[in-house]
Amino acid sequence: MSLLDEPRSAELFAPSQRRSRTIDWQEPGPVARAASTMPGIEVMAAIRDGRLPPPPLAKLIGFKMAEVHPGRIVMRLDPEQSLENTVGMLHGAVAAALLDTAMGCAISTELPAGQGSVTMDLKLTYLRPLSVRSGTISAEGRVVKLGRQSSYTEDFVYDGGGKLAVHATATFAMIGAGPQHRSPPQDS
Repeated sequence: MSLLDEPRSAELFAPSQRRSRTIDWQEPGPVARAASTMPGIEVMAAIRDGRLPPPPLAKLIGFKMAEVHPGRIVMRLDPEQSLENTVGMLHGAVAAALLDTAMGCAISTELPAGQGSVTMDLKLTYLRPLSVRSGTISAEGRVVKLGRQSSYTEDFVYDGGGKLAVHATATFAMIGAGPQHRSPPQDS
């Protein structure tokens, strides 16, 4: 008799085995409009300090902005069971979302109001598995090269014991109206 045969399969779906999570978030449109008038480092500090709500994905996964520096961001995640796969490890997409966000936010700390970036490519190297037992996970994103059309970043994810778990690099396309994209003033 296999594990999926009756009556044991009923145990897998028993109400006592069910878990739930409730997530709430702020509508992102008004937050984006408010943030568009602020330099990126101020936006990141406002999210860290609770003066601006975090993006919905941060609420969904549970990561938080911990440190904001020019060209560098540290994010933290206290992993929970809802982020694990069936073998009891955090799904790789959790680390990817954390890394992508930290690197994009690191770029934002270097940008003027109204300018942003979007991911063009993302390369991750998983060095050790992460799970709930890993403790608080830290992701440190930093700008390697800030460019007018594209920027290059790297990130390091550490488990709660300070061991390197994931390394990533990414290229971001620059978008919006930064100083290099503005037209010269017109004479009246």
